[in-house]
Amino acid sequence: MTAPAPATPIPAPAAAAVQTALAFDYGSRRVGVAYGSRFTGQAEPLRHIAVEGEARMQAIEKLVREWQPQALVIGVPFHPDGAEHEITARARKFGRQLKSRLRLPVFEVDERYTSVEAESRGARDVDSAAAALILEQFFRENT
Repeated sequence: MTAPAPATPIPAPAAAAVQTALAFDYGSRRVGVAYGSRFTGQAEPLRHIAVEGEARMQAIEKLVREWQPQALVIGVPFHPDGAEHEITARARKFGRQLKSRLRLPVFEVDERYTSVEAESRGARDVDSAAAALILEQFFRENT
């Protein structure tokens, strides 16, 4: 009797194939969250998460269960000249934690100036509005 063939893992969708996603504007104190669809090319700011550690991850897990995204998109900040800084590494670590814990594909987007743009538009929740801009940028860049 032969051993059964190992299960073939379901491949993660390529960025251009992602139809729905949750996006995150990472911050050490707050994480902005938005949901969007490639069909409309738009994203809706949801809310920010202002807890840390395990409570933050549980809040994100709850949002993933509620919205059922195909992928997650993380805004990764850089200096204006493109150089990385301390928050760049933290945002990437946050993305790796989400990928490991939630078993969803995670994509990174250069999020320079999204908070400034959200503020200039008069957003009440700048963090979540920035997450929406990040997700819309992801859809535009991956068509």
